[in-house]
Amino acid sequence: MSQAEQANESDAASALPNRWVQLAVGVLCMISIASPQYVWALLTKPFMQKLDASLAEVQVVFSIVVGLQCFLSPLGGYLVDRFGIRKLLTLGAILVGSSWVVGSQSNSLLSLYLTYGLFAGVGTGIVYIGVVGLMVKWFPDRRGLAAGIAASGYGMGASLTTFPVSNSLASAGLESTLMTFGVTFGLVCLVCAWILKTPPENYQALVHADLPVSHVPDVGPKQLLRQPIFWVMFLMMTLMATSGLMVVSQMGAFAKDFGIVDATVFGMAALPLAMTIDRLMNGLTRPFFGWVSDKIGRENTMLIAFSVEGIAMTVWFLTRDNVLLFVLLSGVVFFGWGEIFSLFPSTLTDTFGPKFASTNYGFLYAGAGVGAILGGPIAALMFQTGGSWTPVFVTAIAANFLTAILAIAVLKPMRHAYLTQQAV
Repeated sequence: MSQAEQANESDAASALPNRWVQLAVGVLCMISIASPQYVWALLTKPFMQKLDASLAEVQVVFSIVVGLQCFLSPLGGYLVDRFGIRKLLTLGAILVGSSWVVGSQSNSLLSLYLTYGLFAGVGTGIVYIGVVGLMVKWFPDRRGLAAGIAASGYGMGASLTTFPVSNSLASAGLESTLMTFGVTFGLVCLVCAWILKTPPENYQALVHADLPVSHVPDVGPKQLLRQPIFWVMFLMMTLMATSGLMVVSQMGAFAKDFGIVDATVFGMAALPLAMTIDRLMNGLTRPFFGWVSDKIGRENTMLIAFSVEGIAMTVWFLTRDNVLLFVLLSGVVFFGWGEIFSLFPSTLTDTFGPKFASTNYGFLYAGAGVGAILGGPIAALMFQTGGSWTPVFVTAIAANFLTAILAIAVLKPMRHAYLTQQAV
C-alpha cells in the first residue's frame, strides 16, 4: 500500500464517529422506548376507569405491543438494512411517542388498541432491532458486550421512569401524563436517531486491522432461512424465552400460593423486592454474559448461563417456603435468563456476517415472540389442569438444561463446521 493510500485510510478512520459514543446514544435510544411496555402496568387501572373496561380487555394492549414488536421485527430489520438506521429510527421514534400522545385521547378500546398498541408495538420493534443490529456492526471485536449493553438499556430503562410516571399519574392524571412523557420519549429517541450512523462496509479492515480477518460471507435473510444452524438457534431462543416466561409471567400467582405475597424481608414486602431485584439482574446479565462470551466463546457461555438458570430455578422451587431464598434466587433466575438478548444476536452475526445483522436478528427475535405467546398460557394451563406448580417448574427447568445441551453438543459443532467450510 502506498503512502497516499495509507494517508487516505487514516483520514477515513479519523472521520468516523467514536463507536463508544454510538453505543451510549444507542443505550439512550433503548431507554426512551422501554416505558411503553414496562410501565404499562401503571396505566391499566387508569385506562380501565376511563374506558369502563375490564382488566382482561385493557391487557389486550400489552399483548398487541409485545406481539407486534416481536413478529414484525424481521420487517423492521429489513427496512433498517434497506433504508438506513436514521430514517427508520426516526419513524420508530415518532411511533413510540405517538403511542402515548395519541393513545391519551382514546375513548374506546378499539381506539386504544389501534394507537397505543399498534404504534408502540411497531415503533419499539423497529428501534430495538435497529439499535442491536447497529451495535454488533460497530463492535466486531466485542459483539457480545455491545449487544448486551444495548439490550440492557431496554431491560432496565423503565426503572428510570417508573416513579416519575407514577407520581405524574397521581398528580396530573392519565391524559396529561401520557402527553408529557410521550413527547419526551419521542424527542429523545428522535435526537438519538440523528446521531447514530452505520459504519462503512470496510470498517473492520479500516479501524481494526489487528483483528483476525473474517472469512464469513454476509448471508441475507433468504439464504439464512435455508440454513439448519439458524433453525437450531431459533429453537434454542424459543425454548429459553418460553421457559423463562412460564415462570416470570406467573410469578405473582405462585408467590401467593407459596405464601410469599404478604411476607417481608428486611422490613420490605418480599414480592415487590424480588421484582425490583429481578429487573436489575435482567439488565445486568446482558452485558455481563455478552462480555464473557467475547472471552470464552458463545456456546460455552450459553452452557454456563442456561445451566445457572436451570439450577437456580430448581433450588428456587425446592425452597419455595423460604422467603429470603425466594427473593435472592428469583434474581439468580433472571440473571440466567436475560442474557439471551445478548448471546443470540452476537452469535448470529458471528455466523452470518454483519451486513444484514438487523434483518437476520429480526427473524431470530421472533422466537422470543413465540415464547411470549406460549409461556404464560402454557404455565396457566398446566396449573389449571393439575392444580400444582410442579409441572410448570419441571417443564421450565428441563427446557433450560435441554437448551444448554443443544448449545454445546449441537450448535457448537455445527457452527464450527460451517465456519471452517467458509474459511476454505
